[in-house]
Amino acid sequence: MTHAEPAARTAATTISSRLASFASELRLDEVPAAVRSRATHLMLDALGISLASTRWDFARATLAGLRELAGPGGDVPVIGFGQNLPMRDAVIMNALLIHGLDYDDTHPGGVIHATTSVLPAALGLATRLRASGAELLAAYLVGMETTTRLGAAARGGFHQVGFHPTGLIGAFGCTLAAARLLRLAPDTIADAQGIALSFASGSLEFLQDGAWTKRIHPGWAGAAGITAATLAKNGFVGTRAAYEGRFGLYRSHLGPLAEQCDLGLASAGLGQVWETSKVAIKPVPACHFTHACADAASLLHPQWKGAPVRRIVARVPAGVMKTVCEPIDAKRRPANAYEAQFSIPYSVATGLRLGGFTLDALEPAAYQDPQTLALAALVECEADPKADFPRYFGGEVIVELADGRILRHSEPVNRGAEGRDISDGDIVAKFHDNAARAVSRAHADHILNAVLGIEHGDTAKLANLLGIAARLENT
Repeated sequence: MTHAEPAARTAATTISSRLASFASELRLDEVPAAVRSRATHLMLDALGISLASTRWDFARATLAGLRELAGPGGDVPVIGFGQNLPMRDAVIMNALLIHGLDYDDTHPGGVIHATTSVLPAALGLATRLRASGAELLAAYLVGMETTTRLGAAARGGFHQVGFHPTGLIGAFGCTLAAARLLRLAPDTIADAQGIALSFASGSLEFLQDGAWTKRIHPGWAGAAGITAATLAKNGFVGTRAAYEGRFGLYRSHLGPLAEQCDLGLASAGLGQVWETSKVAIKPVPACHFTHACADAASLLHPQWKGAPVRRIVARVPAGVMKTVCEPIDAKRRPANAYEAQFSIPYSVATGLRLGGFTLDALEPAAYQDPQTLALAALVECEADPKADFPRYFGGEVIVELADGRILRHSEPVNRGAEGRDISDGDIVAKFHDNAARAVSRAHADHILNAVLGIEHGDTAKLANLLGIAARLENT
């Protein structure tokens, strides 16, 4: 490479360069206190879910595989298992624990789970670097603000062509968070994003058969981001047009739908408008696209009272039909917990019959229950042209009873979305409900205090608290 070539590579202002400047220049004391507080509560929510996940088979199987690959030792704790793994393996594992129950937060505009990749990546690298709690929080905010914007720029397109943006886009947000912790210069951070372009991945094919692959996407994104940032730190050269280039992220992955993208959203309002505050907490342990219909059906439960049903109609945004309504026969009879979490018919049947959709709905006895399946078989899905998607993941349920009565309820704005925010107090309650499945109340309180006080706390202390083994029967 000639001496002139590096200058030529940095001459143009790209999305990568704008995001790089934000990542390197963000000052935590300039972030509004309310945003910093909300960020710590988002972290708390995710970590509570990760503790609940330790009792599930997918967690044990993943840890066994990673342990075999890693061999003995490791320097980063695995949440709730009393074991350490090498950093990147621990990031993969911890992200899987956060995302595995599909109970983690969602940014509506980006249609993306951002915390589930950014937090484990930042926590893993911060633990390795012995970074302060303030440095961890700053890196988390960098990752959240960039991941959500990069997802929003696609305007829902990734789902339509079969890519899972949580894994795909998550790799770039994790790259930026890692670059912040590594204190890279903006030019180097731009290179790192170009490297991540060749690492980013995530397919929605799991929707066809309930495969576990979605669970591992955010961890793979975290490991990819740390790898990309570290390679750039050591001089590895990456493309500078990672996003808007001829074969950049949007054109290569979206094809004709790339024309619908708004790439200006990828960096709009950085440092002034805080997307972290717009992230929605999940009140239901299932795909966010199912929540409004699950809630609507649950609210009809007291009126229904077990009366014979002729037909049930679930109205959802057109943009979610492929994910939670198709193919309809499979959605009516989920074969496993993951299929149950991505099924409008099952979520509606569960809500109508039981009055709510909880983690118990993911047990085999629940999704194999004949009475629930009989109701699910009556559910038909329709696209609602009036739905304000992706701003909201709304839904309506209409129950036609055999005696001619019609029961209906609409939830145009899903719980947890902007305008129906879930409070910090609600997040704390959800954390304790999830954590109680794995650890004592006293230990949960120690974790809560460490997370909510992380800005003035210690990353290593938090990591060690999280790494203590959950109750014996859950490990």
